[in-house]
Amino acid sequence: MAKFSDSNWADSEFSREYLDNAEAYVPFRGVMIDLVRSHCAHFVDGPGKVRLLDLGCGDGIITRAVSTGIQDLEATLVDGSQDMLNLASERLSGRKGFSFQRASFQELGGGDFPQGPFDLVVSSLAIHHLDFAEKRNLFSDIFGWLRRGGRFINLDSILGPSPDLEDWYMALWKEWIDQRRAEGKTDRDFSDIIRRYKENPDNRPDTLLSQMDVLEKIGFEQVDCFYKLGPFAVFGGRKPDR
Repeated sequence: MAKFSDSNWADSEFSREYLDNAEAYVPFRGVMIDLVRSHCAHFVDGPGKVRLLDLGCGDGIITRAVSTGIQDLEATLVDGSQDMLNLASERLSGRKGFSFQRASFQELGGGDFPQGPFDLVVSSLAIHHLDFAEKRNLFSDIFGWLRRGGRFINLDSILGPSPDLEDWYMALWKEWIDQRRAEGKTDRDFSDIIRRYKENPDNRPDTLLSQMDVLEKIGFEQVDCFYKLGPFAVFGGRKPDR
């Protein structure tokens, strides 16, 4: 991955355009976010404080969703964009125990968090900006940041395992966007979003199976894909008790 400061996401206008229109061109985004919420609440909520790390938090939408299912949540939200962190802070204003840290994935590499270890590490549509070696290193860091029994769940875009499947994933994505417009759920034409996605050098998705394989090799258990539609998936795993 190039330096965050050199990427499109450092441009506040670019990131704002994404936030304003993500529901219109990320298939079933709300469903995937609610699945992350359900997963976290089912496996982690209980007596005592739950510590969450949100990587590439954007405007805080994932942390907000998770917070609705966990009573005593302490969250650390990290993003390379100060504009995004400001939006997240506004969205989550008044929440006690929430902290916001500006850092890119490269700046986090090999570091630690005084707020940890964490019960949960979540990420949404962010890790695909890393190349495969960087993903592997980040997954290893995440394993270290989790407490024993903690869980990692990632909502992200993925690469098809073959060129023909990748072509179909893109066609499926376009069908969904076209259907949304036909149903009157958006009045904008996002037909070029797939071309923009494919041509954007910031996007470096890898196959789902290759990433799940890395998680298992690092030491995660219960590694699985919890949801998938075309080039979007929710997957993760659990750090063993011992």
